[in-house]
Amino acid sequence: MNNLSNALLAASLGMFLSACSFAPRDERPPLPTAERYEEGYVDDPAAGTRAIEFGWRDFFADPRLEVLIATALKNNRDLTIAVAQIEEARGLYRVQRSELLPAIAVNAEATRNGVGPESTGLSGATPLGTSETFTQYFLGAGVASFELDFWGRVRNLTRAARTEYLATVEAARAFQLSLIRDVASAYFASLEARERLELAEATVNSRREGLRIAQKRLDAGVTSALDFRQAETLLTQAETELASLRFTKAQNENLLATLVGRAIAEPLPEPLPLADQARMETLAAGMPSDLLVNRPDILAAEHRLRGARANIGAARAAFFPSITLTGSYGFASTQLDALVGNDRRTWSYGPSISLPIFDFGARRANLTVAEARQNIAIADYERTIQTSFQEVSDALAGRKFLAEQVSAQERGTKAQRQLAELAHRRYNEGVVSYLEVLDAERNLFSAEQALLQVRRAEVSNLVSLYIALGGGQIESR
Repeated sequence: MNNLSNALLAASLGMFLSACSFAPRDERPPLPTAERYEEGYVDDPAAGTRAIEFGWRDFFADPRLEVLIATALKNNRDLTIAVAQIEEARGLYRVQRSELLPAIAVNAEATRNGVGPESTGLSGATPLGTSETFTQYFLGAGVASFELDFWGRVRNLTRAARTEYLATVEAARAFQLSLIRDVASAYFASLEARERLELAEATVNSRREGLRIAQKRLDAGVTSALDFRQAETLLTQAETELASLRFTKAQNENLLATLVGRAIAEPLPEPLPLADQARMETLAAGMPSDLLVNRPDILAAEHRLRGARANIGAARAAFFPSITLTGSYGFASTQLDALVGNDRRTWSYGPSISLPIFDFGARRANLTVAEARQNIAIADYERTIQTSFQEVSDALAGRKFLAEQVSAQERGTKAQRQLAELAHRRYNEGVVSYLEVLDAERNLFSAEQALLQVRRAEVSNLVSLYIALGGGQIESR
């Protein structure tokens, strides 16, 4: 009966000690945002497809953009660093986890010992009256120093290392999604510059022809020099815009090459026109609480918060005694050929307890640091959620209002084109001056350029919404 009671007591004590952890409970802070998005941005949060239900290859329809993104996910240097940091965090976690188990080492020693005059080279007798020189051999295995983790210090440190590893994994995924967004945005900007460049080149050619006709009319005395100079002004304005667009196009292509990570291989698939890029899957807005499990940056912040709490547990455990166990088992002999045998067997084991009494506030300071880092992690977690909420809200507003802006700009450009045609007819008929043609041409060119700009803004915003909602599945590198 006594043996059974002792066993139950030992088991209960073991369960208590193994469950002993001084880390704060893992609880998510309250959602620091509204529970729903603005109703003016979205009517039905569930209407459409959830962003996490399909990958980026299914989201983008442009074959050239797909090639560029795939290349960037393989070659971008910043992403390479992020993936290497995952391996670093995984290694550090494994190092810390190894402290949960004793490290056993095999030792083999040979020691030459001397006692008395013969060993020291001195004359005279030793206090024992003897002198001897001998060799001692040892072969065995032992545990140098294994901490019995009664207070959870090692477990909490291991947990903190694991959460740092998981946070690094989520941070790398967040970077992948941001890289997809950046490549798509740079690509759309390059596509916009390309189409605006084509428009500017066509406009320059048209205005050169207009200037040639104005020169002939001036030479024939049909018009004044004022009309000629106005036609010349139209041409120089178009030429200035053309040079500016060429510079912008070069900058966008250089940025795209940097994001992709290497020179873009040719030939590439033909790109879709900018007007067709907005034909993407309709995304469901969902609820702000969905971001807590869909956004990798929020998940990374949550892991870091858990790690901060685990470090508090480790700092609290440092106030309790540190108990370590050492032990060895092996064979010792002065004869190498008779080293192994029952009569040569040797062993030892024993615990040691250490508790600093005077550390001048070091442990208390470590706990203060850990608690401060927890408060920082909580604020960072809440700030990440608020930023995510803002990004989704902005993108939802953009999806609604940019579509309206594109529609209005298309109607305005069509009306401006008709106005320019009418101005030309009226000028040829001698009803109006060339100044009216000048204004109409200038306004038409500006309207066409603005239409391309707002189309690019709309499609870039749709990509931002996809990423802000958590993106989709990304194949591993």
